[in-house]
Amino acid sequence: MNKEELKKVLTDPEFQNLVKKVSSVSLIFTLAMLVVYYAFILLLAYGKEFLGQPLSEGSATTVGIPIGIGVIVAAWMLTGLYVYWANKNYDPMVKQLREKFRR
Repeated sequence: MNKEELKKVLTDPEFQNLVKKVSSVSLIFTLAMLVVYYAFILLLAYGKEFLGQPLSEGSATTVGIPIGIGVIVAAWMLTGLYVYWANKNYDPMVKQLREKFRR
């Protein structure tokens, strides 16, 4: 691709719209994961007593274990949601742009 073709792609409104959508969605998912992760870190720092409580009388498992597992599951879920979004929205838009500029 030469400079003229590249400039044509970069200035295309559809391409710019795609970049904005990807940036927005990526930012939302990044912020969601940061909130989950840092909430857990803050809970570790300031809620040790709460996290150290057993789940039930005589249990060796503490409240912190399922919460920690929840952080991991949240990361998986957010990744899955992003992949779903990308498959449903991003990939068709990229395909459409590729076809547009192959002509």
